[in-house]
Amino acid sequence: MTALVALIAGVVFGAGLMLSGMTNPANVLAFLDVAGHWQPALAFTLAAAVAVAVPAYAMMRGRARSLLGEVVDVPERSRLDTPLFLGSGLFGIGWGLSGVCPGPGVILLTTGTASAMAFVGALTLGAIAGSIVCGLRD
Repeated sequence: MTALVALIAGVVFGAGLMLSGMTNPANVLAFLDVAGHWQPALAFTLAAAVAVAVPAYAMMRGRARSLLGEVVDVPERSRLDTPLFLGSGLFGIGWGLSGVCPGPGVILLTTGTASAMAFVGALTLGAIAGSIVCGLRD
């Protein structure tokens, strides 16, 4: 049952990313271009995501198990530190340069383009490097 719910959630998430235009780097770059020809359409996508996530997060906060009985591990980390700032900065730079973030990047793999493969490859290498650096730090 858990795998089925995960599959359904993934399909709905992917469909939402495609419907919203987040898989089109030109749309994302136009949204990020607040000093130029800004296109605010993705702000509605962001608002919808927040409207779904905040109540769900509040509902699960303090619970040990999900509605399907799976263990829930909600991080309590609230410290702002150098790895957080560096990681979020690198994420933002990569997103701003490419117009692609991880979710849409994985969807774009289905196109088989070299740019999609390069993006996900760089994403994977960055995740590995980040886990090594953070692993050395902890």
